[in-house]
Amino acid sequence: MSKESTIGRPSSYDPNYCVRIVELGKQGKSLTQMACELDVHRDTIYEWANVHQDFSDALTRARQWSQSWWEDAGQTGLLTPGFNASVYNKMISCRFPADYTEKTKTELTGADGGALKVDAVIGLEPGDAYRRMLEGDAG
Repeated sequence: MSKESTIGRPSSYDPNYCVRIVELGKQGKSLTQMACELDVHRDTIYEWANVHQDFSDALTRARQWSQSWWEDAGQTGLLTPGFNASVYNKMISCRFPADYTEKTKTELTGADGGALKVDAVIGLEPGDAYRRMLEGDAG
């Protein structure tokens, strides 16, 4: 069941777009390319997916097909002389970040895995008090 927007101009949604969007996904098209093929703004694609369950399902399938197309292209490319793996890696990680984004985690620890010890010396003038502090004499 679909709910129509009551604000703005009438939607140009056509249920036949479901079939078309899946076909575009099978060609490896991006969301922007799909929107251009339907001659609508990208935001309209999102709106239709929010309002029409059949279109939301079709868009999900289209994205899966698009990822499959790109994965097939990568597998074929690996066997092709001159294949630019760096460009391919960048493209697939940007298009499908949930599956292809590298994550790096940096964790800092102190001695024996404990907390870091942080000493801050701020605004001290060279002199007796500074020298005593360095020597461990607080007096």
